[in-house]
Amino acid sequence: MQGDHTVLLEVDNPRYAAARDALARFAELVKSPEHVHTYRITPLSIWNACAAGETGDRIVETLCGLSKYPLPGHVATSVRDSSARYGCLQLTRHDDGALRLAARDLPLAEELAHQRVLLPLLRERVAPREFLVAPADRGRLKQTLIKLGFPTEDLAGYEAGEEFAVALRAVSRGGQAFAPRDYQQEAAAVFHAGGDARGGSGVIVLPCGAGKTIVGMACMAAVRASTLILATSGTAARQWRAELLDKTTLGEEDIGEYTGNTKEVRPVTIATYQILTHRRNRVEEFTHFALFDKRNWGLIIYDEVHLLPAPVFQVTATLQARRRLGLTATLVREDGKEDDVFALIGPKKYDVPWKQMEKQGWIATATCTEIRLPMTETRRMEYAVAEARNKFRIASENPEKLHLVRQLLERHRDVPVLVIGMYLEQVRGFAEELNLPLLTGATAQRKRDGSYERFRRGELRALVVSKIANFSVDLPDAAVAIQVSGMFGSRQEEAQRLGRILRPKPGENQAHFYSIVSRDTVEQDFALKRQLFLCEQGYEYRILTLDRPDDRLPDEGPTALPNP
Repeated sequence: MQGDHTVLLEVDNPRYAAARDALARFAELVKSPEHVHTYRITPLSIWNACAAGETGDRIVETLCGLSKYPLPGHVATSVRDSSARYGCLQLTRHDDGALRLAARDLPLAEELAHQRVLLPLLRERVAPREFLVAPADRGRLKQTLIKLGFPTEDLAGYEAGEEFAVALRAVSRGGQAFAPRDYQQEAAAVFHAGGDARGGSGVIVLPCGAGKTIVGMACMAAVRASTLILATSGTAARQWRAELLDKTTLGEEDIGEYTGNTKEVRPVTIATYQILTHRRNRVEEFTHFALFDKRNWGLIIYDEVHLLPAPVFQVTATLQARRRLGLTATLVREDGKEDDVFALIGPKKYDVPWKQMEKQGWIATATCTEIRLPMTETRRMEYAVAEARNKFRIASENPEKLHLVRQLLERHRDVPVLVIGMYLEQVRGFAEELNLPLLTGATAQRKRDGSYERFRRGELRALVVSKIANFSVDLPDAAVAIQVSGMFGSRQEEAQRLGRILRPKPGENQAHFYSIVSRDTVEQDFALKRQLFLCEQGYEYRILTLDRPDDRLPDEGPTALPNP
């Protein structure tokens, strides 16, 4: 444990796994080279831990029990101070309907009263430690306070919304016995908190394939009110609809779809982020924000909340009287707005480590392998003279990757495979060379849905997909993912792409995740950043380095690929 709040974790230590799982509760992994991983403890990581039930004393006790050397005294003090800040400000609703912000002590109240950025949001000081707050400013106030270092515990409660009963089925419409798994029930119960003001807003973090949709449905059944579900795409919206019809008492007439082609508003309405952020130009209003006022929603579900667009954050700031549920596989946001998720959607309420779910058989066992191959001399020269902004694309589109994809497709010829890339020209060329269907953002929705269905039935053994398959695409039988290019060092994208193959498999329940990168290039550097998420979740990340562009993979099979 370092004095700057970083933690160095020895990978080869016998207590590595236990320490990794403990640190995941209150620290963020920032670097993961082979032998020593670096974590950082931040106020936000501590506040999320506290919201999930941790205490400062337990965090300090954990660090003392794991640390090879004595814990720096100021670090222990800092951890306790940060944890003490959680709950030092409380927002409550009084009998007259007014909102009041209460500080734990008078010095803190004085500090707030002298913060210029807060003056427009604090209407009146009604007691030495209390301020009146306009209901419309509830979200903006919490946003501002967390940026000042003061997370606010929002106990002001929620409007009940339009009553609408939803129940889970004991037998799905497909004829299968159905009951939420223990962790799904627990996550929904933690979120709802029996209807208490301490429940009703927050984020549930579960791996892809672990059934976050079912958690959402269980929360709907607990809230028993009209619900607005925000999804990442039309495909995801249709999957929500199919799951709701299959596993709940909802009928076709109860569910509306508010997407590019359909504008239905019903007791349960599913919309996409794309339609909500549509506007004719940058100066006009967002065309469809009125959807938030079309019904008296009792619950808003934000699917893949780590992708929440900035304009939806803005409107969410005015929706703090509605219950809000965020669902995600990772709280990491590439834009650094994790504190906005905390303030506007709510803190992390429930989290299960991926490897723990793997041990219980709820998700597939995954083997992660990075294959580094060199470029030809001609392409190396093109890379050498390119401007810095073009180097990543030149390395990512290395044409020598094609022969490795062919080898991996042959190696896994008996299981369904996804070939995933970012650049359209690259994936288009792969699809043509491999004679495989290609799905991109330009592919008509009907064709996409048809290809997905044929893939599920086993009529297609492989698909080439662009980044449209990163999120909320139900490909339950995919067992292998081959990543040929990605969005720079995106940990978020790495989590989602791995998640595409983690649904439980019959038999050995094994999945394989390959990343093909050009060695000794910026693509290899960015791949190191993408690995952070995998290492944080406990996956062994194996690296195979090829000496020549046309080298073949070892014949022994993927399980024999060497460790770094």
